[in-house]
Amino acid sequence: MKTALVWFKTDLRIHDNETLVKAISKSDQVIPVYCIDESHFTTTDYGFQKTGSFRAQFLFEALQDLDEQLRALGSGLLVVKGKPEVEISKLVQMYHAQKVYAKREVAFEELATEKKVQAALFKLGCDFETHSTSTLYHAEDLPFTIKDIPEVFTNFRKKTEKDAEIRAPFAAPTCIASSKIPSLVLPDLAELGLEKPTIDSRAVLPFVGGERAASKRLNHYLFDSQLLSTYKETRNGMVGPDYSSKFSPWLALGCISPRYIYNKVKFYETQFGANDSTYWLVFELLWRDYFRFMFKKHKTKYFLYAGIKTEKVLSKSLNEKLLFQWINGTTNSDFINANMIELKQTGFMSNRGRQNVASYFCNELQQDWRIGAAYFEQQLIDYDVSSNWGNWAYLAGVGNDPRGHRYFNIEKQATDYDRQYAYRNLWKD
Repeated sequence: MKTALVWFKTDLRIHDNETLVKAISKSDQVIPVYCIDESHFTTTDYGFQKTGSFRAQFLFEALQDLDEQLRALGSGLLVVKGKPEVEISKLVQMYHAQKVYAKREVAFEELATEKKVQAALFKLGCDFETHSTSTLYHAEDLPFTIKDIPEVFTNFRKKTEKDAEIRAPFAAPTCIASSKIPSLVLPDLAELGLEKPTIDSRAVLPFVGGERAASKRLNHYLFDSQLLSTYKETRNGMVGPDYSSKFSPWLALGCISPRYIYNKVKFYETQFGANDSTYWLVFELLWRDYFRFMFKKHKTKYFLYAGIKTEKVLSKSLNEKLLFQWINGTTNSDFINANMIELKQTGFMSNRGRQNVASYFCNELQQDWRIGAAYFEQQLIDYDVSSNWGNWAYLAGVGNDPRGHRYFNIEKQATDYDRQYAYRNLWKD
């Protein structure tokens, strides 16, 4: 009997999941697995938790949802905790699996873990197969090799839109043959050194993890409300649930795929018409692709102070007082403070806010941008390694910004985007 393990990571869904589909098609039975990687619940070199409470809570909700969906198909989710190379190997031996399927990684730490798992499986005579499941455009379909991807997003976008096709999403399986999977048991957040987050009533949304919650939000934003038709005009808002799609937390964990969203947008356009706004949502999905492909191209450079730049840059020393004021929203700027309090209290912040607080951290406070990126890694419910570090490098002037060092006039931004003080008044601590 051919037995395969499907190692779920940031692809916690059954729709458009090539890894799951291929495993089912090539195996007699499939064992879905998620490993709570102990390295994800440590303190980073910058002094922050690698995974904060908001994201951990969202993750556990997504795992619960995935387990329930898999059980409805005759399977279930086996959750283990530890080092993936150790725990996956144990399960391979326990179930006599001949192959492990997993999503393909691009960032340094994730790639290192993937290689450790592959090496451990090789010793057991077990094959390891990966599939790219995170992007709108498949890497193999790009009109250039990874090493030749343009450094400027606009050039990348224009050629990709012109010369590449977006693949159709994979249908969800209708049944899965599995051995009996034990009932799902998830650790308490306290076991991981985290506190259960409290829900702030001012939060833009009560984000709940899982593919079904992602689908519900997608249907609300597109078909129930037709908000997509005005997305471009409202996306720079800062108050309330519907100024933007808010898909990012589910995209970050792979509870929904970019291709699935794209497919729904195209259907939406047949029903309600295409315009700049319907295009703009796809445009934003392409930015996610771009940073992921850039990580594949530049590897570890996005974690260096000089980023992807070749010239020598003198790093800045840490000023703990300024860092404390920035994190806790006690700086000299009420606009920055409001954004940072929202992030601290909810694990979320608007795109407009993120650009402003990053610019303020790098330019006004003159701090090492990587410290800011590391705090976002801890705090954001929608943390995605490529988008987070790629965007921070971009705003620090050491990434892919063709204009070099981008500087935001914070007071002008506050006037432009919060003229009536609705946002600042909402997030007064």
